[in-house]
Amino acid sequence: MAQPALAPTASAPVLGRYHPLRPLGSGGSGSVWLAHDEVTGLDVALKIVPREGRAAARAEREAEAATRLRHPYCLRSYDLGHDARHVYIVYEYVPGRTLREAMRAGEVDDATAIEAAAQILEGLAHSHARGIVHRDVKPANVILAEGDEVSIRILDFGLALMDHVDTLTASGDVPGTLAYVPPERLAGEDASPASDVWAVGVLLWEALAGGHPFWKSSVLDAAKAIQAGAPSLATVRPDLPRPLTAAVDGALALEPGRRPTAAQLADALRTAARPRRNMARGQSPGQVRIGQLADRWAGVPLTGLGAGLGAAALPFYPGGAAFLLGLAAAAAAALRPRIGLAVALSVLVLPLGNVSLGLAIAYAAAAAAWLALFAGEPRWGALPALGPLLGPLGVLVLAPAAALRLRSPLRRAAAGAGIVVAAAVAAGLRGTPLPLTGEQPPVGLGIAGSEDVGAASGALISALAGRPGIALAAGALAAAAALLPLAAARGRWPVAGLGAALVAVLLLPVPEIAALPVVLGAWALCVPGVLRAPR
Repeated sequence: MAQPALAPTASAPVLGRYHPLRPLGSGGSGSVWLAHDEVTGLDVALKIVPREGRAAARAEREAEAATRLRHPYCLRSYDLGHDARHVYIVYEYVPGRTLREAMRAGEVDDATAIEAAAQILEGLAHSHARGIVHRDVKPANVILAEGDEVSIRILDFGLALMDHVDTLTASGDVPGTLAYVPPERLAGEDASPASDVWAVGVLLWEALAGGHPFWKSSVLDAAKAIQAGAPSLATVRPDLPRPLTAAVDGALALEPGRRPTAAQLADALRTAARPRRNMARGQSPGQVRIGQLADRWAGVPLTGLGAGLGAAALPFYPGGAAFLLGLAAAAAAALRPRIGLAVALSVLVLPLGNVSLGLAIAYAAAAAAWLALFAGEPRWGALPALGPLLGPLGVLVLAPAAALRLRSPLRRAAAGAGIVVAAAVAAGLRGTPLPLTGEQPPVGLGIAGSEDVGAASGALISALAGRPGIALAAGALAAAAALLPLAAARGRWPVAGLGAALVAVLLLPVPEIAALPVVLGAWALCVPGVLRAPR
């Protein structure tokens, strides 16, 4: 494999006019630099590829494809040239980052994902009409431009199939690309426009579900999963409009002929995402937009609440610091949700260290694991902060409802259990009866001043095991949070059955749990799902 090309060290500009300024990225085929065009005065993206092996041929094909495309969502090519060592392709410079980077940062919400996919499809429809199949559509090959509005550019037509030129070579079938390769290509068939539609379907499924439908530990397992087909998006996101999930499922049809064209799928996505129901109820487009923004920013005050409650839980910080720390965490969450969650989780480290170094280390390890778990949806990582509020109100059974906005079943389960545990810890610190069971909290854990991480962790586990009602409630509500959307996607009876099972699991083994709040909470949790679920 060719090594990434470096910027020329000579003082003369590339191709007589482009002066490299700083690197933007690199890969196995070459590197991309921000450069200044001394003729036009514009900044451009200069791709530098060594003239050896397949890299040069791929660069030539990429440039040829780019010259055919004149579409707002396809990265525009300005110039092509070469010298004895390198091939140079000059593109428009679009400040931003790849869709993959934005997804990893947890900053691609549903509306952004749908609009980005529709724009990708519109750009692909333009290329398909000119006889060009991309063949490597994936989040890493899409730039999400900076700005308030969603605007994308499709990158890297280096593997493009143009008017039945050669088929994909073995060097192109890398594991990272395999996850977006359709089943017909695995069977040896040539790429087609339907292949690009499949890849966009995978990309959108991943963005909306919070996980990849085919990502496995080995290439062979991933290939088998692709050939078996993706599960319906409705099984993991039953809250989405049915026309939207049906459009994504159609893009992932195993038979290429059953998939819509890129233009048809773009229209279907925009139509399905249009808030018709809210408009029919008398809401204006501005009101709908306000609702979308409220959902997008709901995690900001939640993160601030978590930091503030954590700072006030134990005596350590000076007066007024809890409010300031909560405000700082909220501000960080507004800019970068993952950083805001990290700030909120770190607030408790020093107060716990003031009690026990071992306890602080154990908490820091658990907080790091929690941050890693919620890295894909950091806006909702502070959901356990609701526990101290729901517990005293006697509505802790509603914890699964708070977790329904999470896409991942594992994260929903963790949030449901975390809300219960946080409510129990808050009751213990206040010296009030534990939620649900009414048991008295333990008086101290016997680890004050301890530096032993094992002793601190063991004391916490023993305290939880000594109160089986709390452990059972945490497990039951975690399971309900994970399973409720899946049950709703299968009909009314599964939702009703889940509610009945929740009541039975909470009340039968632990008589101390008050029956009325549990029954009312289970009804409030499941009745909306029963009413919305398909017959």
